[in-house]
Amino acid sequence: MRSLISLILPLLALTGAFPQRMPAQDNIIVTSSPPAAVALERFFAEQPAHSRAPVETIEIEASLPKLNKNGRLRAIRRALSARQLEYEVLELSGDSMVNHELIARYLSADRRATELDTASRAITPVNYKFRYVGSAQLHDDQTYMFRIIPRKRRQGLINGILWLDGDTGIAVRLSGYLVKNPSIFLKRVNMTRENRLRDGVVEARITHLLVETRLVGSARLVVVERPTTVLGTGPAVP
Repeated sequence: MRSLISLILPLLALTGAFPQRMPAQDNIIVTSSPPAAVALERFFAEQPAHSRAPVETIEIEASLPKLNKNGRLRAIRRALSARQLEYEVLELSGDSMVNHELIARYLSADRRATELDTASRAITPVNYKFRYVGSAQLHDDQTYMFRIIPRKRRQGLINGILWLDGDTGIAVRLSGYLVKNPSIFLKRVNMTRENRLRDGVVEARITHLLVETRLVGSARLVVVERPTTVLGTGPAVP
C-alpha cells in the first residue's frame, strides 16, 4: 500500500499545475470550432485564478471492496503558507486499515504535493498534445472536449479527455489513466476529477480514484473539496 503515496502525489499536483507561459501552437488541433479554440486559450491563460482556496472542507470516502472495508473523513484544510497545510479533523470513522493506509496516506500526499515542481506534470503543450474531439452538455452547460496525450511516458501524466467550460475555459472534468504506473504492484490507475461551477466560480472539486492492485484488488477514493469560511471545532493535524 505504500506505493499509493507515489501514485497520489502526481495527481494532487495537477490541482495547482498551472502553465507558466503561453502555449505553442504545434500539436494543438482545433478544427471547425472557433469557440473551442477560445475556450482552450482561456484554459491556458486563466488557470492560476482557479487554484485552491485558503480554507476548504475536505471529505474523503475510501474503500477496499474485495476486503469489504470502508473509511470516511471530514476535515477542514487550511493553507498556512504556500507550502504548509493544516487539517482540522471533524469526523473520522470506519475501518482502521482503510483510514491508515488510504485516508491518512492521502493527506500525507496532499501535504507533500505542495512541495513538488508541478511544471513537469502541468496540463500544457510542453507536456501534452491536444486534439479537439467535440462538444457536449455537462450539467446543462456547453463544454468542449479535448483528447490529451502525453508527449513522454512520464510518471504523473494522464492519457485522457479534458472538458472545458465554454464560457470560462475552466476545466470542468478531467478523466483518464496514468500512462506510467508508479509501482509493479499496480495494474492500472484511473482518475476522474470534476469541478462544479456556480456563476463561473469553482464551488466543489470532486476526485474519483480507482487503483487496481495486484495484492488487495481495487482501492477506491472519492475526495470532495469545497471552499469554506467554517472555523471548525476538531483537533488540528499539522
